[in-house]
Amino acid sequence: MPALLEVRNLKKYFKNPAGTLHAVDDISFDLDSGRTLGVVGESGCGKTTLGRTILHLIDPTSGEMKFDGRNISAPTNKELIRLREEMRIIFQDPYSSLNPRMSVSTAIMEPLQIQGKLSKAEIIEETRSLMDIVGIARRFENAYPHELDGGRRQRVGVARALSLRPKFIVCDEPVSALDVSIQAQIINLMLDLQEERGLAYLFVTHDLSVVKYISDDIMVMYLGNMVEKAPSDELFKSPLHPYTKALLSAIPVPNLRDQTERIIMQGELTSPVNPKPGCRFMARCQYASEECAEPQVLEEHAPDHFVACCKYKALENN
Repeated sequence: MPALLEVRNLKKYFKNPAGTLHAVDDISFDLDSGRTLGVVGESGCGKTTLGRTILHLIDPTSGEMKFDGRNISAPTNKELIRLREEMRIIFQDPYSSLNPRMSVSTAIMEPLQIQGKLSKAEIIEETRSLMDIVGIARRFENAYPHELDGGRRQRVGVARALSLRPKFIVCDEPVSALDVSIQAQIINLMLDLQEERGLAYLFVTHDLSVVKYISDDIMVMYLGNMVEKAPSDELFKSPLHPYTKALLSAIPVPNLRDQTERIIMQGELTSPVNPKPGCRFMARCQYASEECAEPQVLEEHAPDHFVACCKYKALENN
C-alpha cells in the first residue's frame, strides 16, 4: 500500500545575483497516515522551504510528489483547491499568522466559508466544535488576537488547520514561540488529534527534545541536503553522521552527573549558493578528507536508517 505522501528527488532553487541558492536539494521520503516525520537542522538548512514546497505555497524546481496516490508535482488550479483542503499548515508565529481584524470565531470559520459546502448555521456549529476540540473557551469567540496569550493564539491556528478535515499538516515550528508549559499542552493536543483523526505531520523544529517526543521518524537537514534519516529512538541511540552527532551533543542534560562531551563545530559555513558537489558539512567536519569532496550517496545502514557520509562506518563507534 503506497504511503500517504511520497516525495522523490525534490528540489527548490532560488536565483539571485550571486548565482543559484540550493534551498532544498534532492530530498526523498515517504510519510504514512498517522505518523510524524520530524525535520531538524540549523536555521537556513531548508526545513521550512521543504514544507512550503510540498504544500505548493512555493513551486518546486523539480522532483515528483504524490499525495494519496495522486501526482501533485504540478497541480492544476482545480487540483490545488482540493489540495488546500487535504494539506494544511500551522505557522511558527501564532500572532503574525492571524488577521488582527478577525475575531477568534471569524478566523476559524473563514476556511469553511471559502469552501462553501456548509450552511451558515452549520459553519457556526462546526466553528464552536473546533473551539471545543482545541480547548478554546466559548467566551473567547469574539476576542481578537491581541487579547489572547500565545497558547490560545496557537490553538486558533490549530483549529484553522483542522477546519477542513485535512489528512496532512505541515507544522512549521508551532511551539517555538511559546513558554515550555504551553508547548507541552499544544504538543499533547496535536498527538491526541493525530490519534483521533489519523493525521500525518511534517514537524519542523529546532528543539531536539520536542522532536524526539513527537516524531516517529526524524530527518536531519544540512544546507538543503538530507544527511541522515532514521526512526526517532534509533537516531538518538545511534547517530551516524558527524553533523547529527554534533547536534545531539548540544542537547542540555538536567543531570550534572550525566553530562556528555559537547562537539564544537568549527570552520566556515559553506555557501548554499552554487555549492560544490561534495559533502556540504566538509568545511566544519573534523573527520573530513579528500574522499568527502566527492558526491555523497544516501545509504541504508540499518532498516529505515539512512545516512549520507562516506566515513560513517569508520566513525560509527566514536
